[in-house]
Amino acid sequence: MKKYMIQTYGCQMNEHDSEKISWILDGMGYELTDNREECDLIIFNTCAVRKSAEERVFGQLGELKSLKRINPNLILSVCGCMMQREDIREVVLKKYKHVDVIFGTNNIHKLPQLITRHLESGKTIVDINEENREIEEDIDANRKYSYKAFVNIMYGCNNFCTYCIVPYTRGRERSREPEKIIEEITLLAKNGCKEVTLLGQNVNSYGKSLEKKYTFSDLLKEVNEIEGIERIRFMTSHPKDISDDLIDCFRTLDKLCDQLHLPVQSGSNRMLKAMNRKYTREDYINKIEKIRKINPDIAITTDIIVGFPGETDEDFQDTLDLVKEVKYDSAFTFLYSIREGTKAATMEDQVPEKVKHERFQLLLDTLYPIGLEKNERLLRKNVQVLVEEVSKNNDNILNGRTTSGKLVHFPGSTDLIGKIVNVKIDAVKTFTMEGTIVES
Repeated sequence: MKKYMIQTYGCQMNEHDSEKISWILDGMGYELTDNREECDLIIFNTCAVRKSAEERVFGQLGELKSLKRINPNLILSVCGCMMQREDIREVVLKKYKHVDVIFGTNNIHKLPQLITRHLESGKTIVDINEENREIEEDIDANRKYSYKAFVNIMYGCNNFCTYCIVPYTRGRERSREPEKIIEEITLLAKNGCKEVTLLGQNVNSYGKSLEKKYTFSDLLKEVNEIEGIERIRFMTSHPKDISDDLIDCFRTLDKLCDQLHLPVQSGSNRMLKAMNRKYTREDYINKIEKIRKINPDIAITTDIIVGFPGETDEDFQDTLDLVKEVKYDSAFTFLYSIREGTKAATMEDQVPEKVKHERFQLLLDTLYPIGLEKNERLLRKNVQVLVEEVSKNNDNILNGRTTSGKLVHFPGSTDLIGKIVNVKIDAVKTFTMEGTIVES
């Protein structure tokens, strides 16, 4: 059997794309391995959101030149969001001539033909679909876990935030037909899946491209009725599109997890306007208040960008003040980095790196104590945990997550993996908690 490996960078969307690529390769007779030395095919599924991810890919491609010399029959492929950018494709073609197959986010289904074309011609094959295409519904996936799964409900984005490359790499919004989504999740449930995470660049926009009127709330209500599914998560939500009907789902749907990821990016109205976010600080806080009125204990997480072009000390202080007011359970924090092709890349008043790093540390110093305080509220309480895997550091310790998405470590046997258990929280840290299993 020929062997392959996939190196994945970026978001959950990319992770799920890699699961689809794995399924396609299995169908071609390839076998997964984690040993590069024995590979016949190596694929890099790339991310274009942050420059650091691009640099890691280029570094890895450089390292593989020697392996390609040792094994000239090795097929090296690069796909994903980076390859949707023509300027980066040109860099790969000029500097990394040992790359054999290049394809984009819209061409996963063509992988068998692309590999065949390379083998027949011996040339580098490039296949990029720049236009929106019909959604391919006949691609399955090799799921990493049997008890939880990512499910794409839509592709692309129409928002054009000035810092973001996604609309250019993933295309415009296209929603899957609800019947196809329900069919997929029903089959997952029959195969033992307990938790699904519905994926989209902006799930709140789901349904706008469908012919019939059908909203994201409608979809959540249908998924909530699927027998066997016990937990529903989703990401990512855009604050401007979160509706009262969706907020009410946190009250009416018993399987919807008490966690909401709602990226704010900045607490400054001036920065939000420059980012083209289309909501104000006041709009955002109003929606948080509505959500917490329905569910006071819901975990709210977010994304925050530090050092966006033109950000002043006052703008940054607005962000710190918002963090203190909202009291996030946790946040993904980013130093702004220029993405060629976006509007922000050409903006004046780029913030010096030294200032970015100073502000970044101030932000973390504000976020971490709040996160710890939130976790401390669960001390000595019993929580339901979906057991996910064995700890990497201790074979006798299991890892799992609460309905609010908090990571818990506790002693237990591997036969509990995939099951939901009650755990008493004995100790907490900023990012994790420790506990012991208790009887229901």
